[in-house]
Amino acid sequence: MTTNPIYEHIGYATLLREKVSRRLSRSKNESRKTNVMNEEHTPVEKISSLVRRAALTHNDNHFNYEKTHNFKVHTFRGPHWCEYCANFMWGLIAQGVRCSDCGLNVHKQCSKHVPNDCQPDLKRIKKVYCCDLTTLVKAHNTQRPMVVDICIREIEARGLKSEGLYRVSGFTEHIEDVKMAFDRDGEKADISANIYPDINIITGALKLYFRDLPIPVITYDTYSKFIEAAKISNADERLEAVHEVLMLLPPAHYETLRYLMIHLKKVTMNEKDNFMNAENLGIVFGPTLMRPPEDSTLTTLHDMRYQKLIVQILIENEDVLF
Repeated sequence: MTTNPIYEHIGYATLLREKVSRRLSRSKNESRKTNVMNEEHTPVEKISSLVRRAALTHNDNHFNYEKTHNFKVHTFRGPHWCEYCANFMWGLIAQGVRCSDCGLNVHKQCSKHVPNDCQPDLKRIKKVYCCDLTTLVKAHNTQRPMVVDICIREIEARGLKSEGLYRVSGFTEHIEDVKMAFDRDGEKADISANIYPDINIITGALKLYFRDLPIPVITYDTYSKFIEAAKISNADERLEAVHEVLMLLPPAHYETLRYLMIHLKKVTMNEKDNFMNAENLGIVFGPTLMRPPEDSTLTTLHDMRYQKLIVQILIENEDVLF
């Protein structure tokens, strides 16, 4: 394997320079964030600082959709060359690794040096549900999963005043039909009132999408930080802590959560009709959006009130936090 990868000759040098520039720009913004945090604030000034920091990081951090390659050991038939170092892959079996999402073929050692520049191929993405969130949005070249966009548009068009919205369950078999429609037809799936007159079927399909994610919208890496933030007794400090953890979410997860919270805020604005306030929605979406890294029933039960509180805070303060 050579020390001069062919990435330098196929346009990756330019790509890497752009990434370095973005990282330098983010570093400057992080420095500005630190200066703001080091100043003493009154409670009102703290809220204002959230808005300022959100403005600093919004464009630069949360729409830079980088994705790591999903490499798996692969046995190649016939001669094969590494697409990173351009050297031959020796051996009869397991000569190298292949990215399951984009098809990049490299030596196992070279895979450690490949940039986070995976561009998933739609031909390789066989389903919509149970697919990694970042992989799906990269494959479809969208800011958010199209399931979220399509379902929320349908719900806001005809369901905001529906009593018990998101709390009332639709028929399981019909929800599974919607799931299969998205997996089969993608953004062309028909979930209109002509096919599914019960809006609870659409809300059920949306909740099922979030539950089926291999990595929850609120990721395993940030789960404990959100729980610790929820335990803070002072409301202003708690809001500040939640905002800081939000900044740690991967861009696609952040954007999906932001869009969902804007929608749920609209749901609460129709509370007189649907009887769903932020607390009720927190009970529904807490376990749906965040799960503990370890599969422990005891931990899940213990954290349920904090999961509810986090979602409630996100809904009530979406205009400040996002």
